[in-house]
Amino acid sequence: MKIINLTPHAITFIVRGNESLIIEPSGKVARVSFEAKQINTIDGIPVMQNVYGDIVDLPSPQENTIYLVSSIVASRCTNRDDVYIPNDSIRDGQGRIIGCQSLARV
Repeated sequence: MKIINLTPHAITFIVRGNESLIIEPSGKVARVSFEAKQINTIDGIPVMQNVYGDIVDLPSPQENTIYLVSSIVASRCTNRDDVYIPNDSIRDGQGRIIGCQSLARV
């Protein structure tokens, strides 16, 4: 199975004990377009409403290929069975994500 990482970050899967599989970014980032509209202010702080639009830079399905994307992209792709997110995060002692243990569909 070919795994294409459409996020801007390398994704480390820690599997089979402590073995790591690192999926490097592909150079293309799938995103959901959005427009931020100011709807209010609170104590001088702008309050924005994000209006989400179309998915950008998600390739068409390819045989034996899955795509790793952000949660927001995956949430807009409920009709696609080839779109996944990293799941079961593993954190270091300072709370930073250092890897994940599985894939998930949204």
